[in-house]
Amino acid sequence: MKKKNRWIKWILLFCMVLSGIMLWKEIPCVSEVSNPSAGFGEWLSSAMEFWGSEPAEVKNLREQEVIQAEEGHQEYYFKLLTEEEQRGYREMLDGIRARQEEFYVTICDNEEVDRAYHALLKDHPELYWVHNRLQVYKTTYEGSDYCLFSPGYSYTEEEIIQIDQSIELAWQEVNELLPENADIYEIVKTVYTYLIDSTEYMLSEDDQSIAGIFWKKSAVCAGYAGALQYLLERFGIPCIYVDGDADGSDEGHAWNIVQIDGEYYYVDATNGDQPQFLEGDAVQMAEHKTTIYDYLCPFPDEYEITYWPSEEFAVPDCTATEKNFYILNQGCFDTYDYQTIYEYCKMRLNYGAAVVRFKFSSQEAFDLAYADWIQGNGVQEVARYYMDLYGMNEVEYHYGILDHMKTFYFMF
Repeated sequence: MKKKNRWIKWILLFCMVLSGIMLWKEIPCVSEVSNPSAGFGEWLSSAMEFWGSEPAEVKNLREQEVIQAEEGHQEYYFKLLTEEEQRGYREMLDGIRARQEEFYVTICDNEEVDRAYHALLKDHPELYWVHNRLQVYKTTYEGSDYCLFSPGYSYTEEEIIQIDQSIELAWQEVNELLPENADIYEIVKTVYTYLIDSTEYMLSEDDQSIAGIFWKKSAVCAGYAGALQYLLERFGIPCIYVDGDADGSDEGHAWNIVQIDGEYYYVDATNGDQPQFLEGDAVQMAEHKTTIYDYLCPFPDEYEITYWPSEEFAVPDCTATEKNFYILNQGCFDTYDYQTIYEYCKMRLNYGAAVVRFKFSSQEAFDLAYADWIQGNGVQEVARYYMDLYGMNEVEYHYGILDHMKTFYFMF
């Protein structure tokens, strides 16, 4: 009787295989995350349930130890995942690094898969070859707690070689720019400046990753934030990629949170490369376009008026102001006094500055300064001093105001 049942099982299995092959020819075996089971996947699930087992690859994955830290990467978001999501994260990381077209992951719940995948992309900007804005596909199997994951890739092997070479060149260029014995702040400032100097803010096929920054020299916020994170992590500086929303925009934004001397600061290289607030044709002046430091360690309360992170993951609170560019350069004023600002402008010009910039910590002080220096004749007084300093009969000057940062720019 047992022998007869065994033959029946073999006959049934043969029929399932035959029907599965026929079904596979007509229905894709990989489905969208929003519809996680179809076609060949359903057949395979039934076959495995009937046979009472799961793929050997899945069994091996379950037996592997989940590494809790990886050298050279902070992996901030990995630490926020559950144990199951962390295992899926490591499995995705291995598969994507090997550029496998599809591989097993020992989680299948849509939310768990999304969280693990999103955390992975935020923690590892060097995985530029994987799609990070297109739909992800996976096949799930009814009654099972694993899936077949298909991330999709953006570049050929030849292109990856070119991009890697561009990345290494950028790394060398940044190192050459660093001051001798640079501290953490100087490294962050150098990387921030390098990205702004070498990149054009532009929409393109490569704009969402570090490939756009280092290879094509153009990107949008996701590329800037990923590139800053990538370079700072190579220096051993904790840097978190953050995405979220922007006031008055439905396109979202990406920036970074960087740890400097034990404190967290916002760093937004994308906005540092947005000189449109400057008056007149100053936007076209190359020597001014690349020196907007308002978004290098900005005051948290000012930055958070415009940008806030998504709710998917919690991020560290930024409260420190000591490394704000204006504070470090004695260009931040708590109160307004005309003569104080005039003497500050003269001092900057005496040091050979082509751009004089200063900010206020209060709205009241900013408004008083605006009345004197923009609506009044203050900036013209500084222009006269500039002409006297350099023996000129006339000078063309420009100004710019960042209202939400309470900042003034005078350019000569």
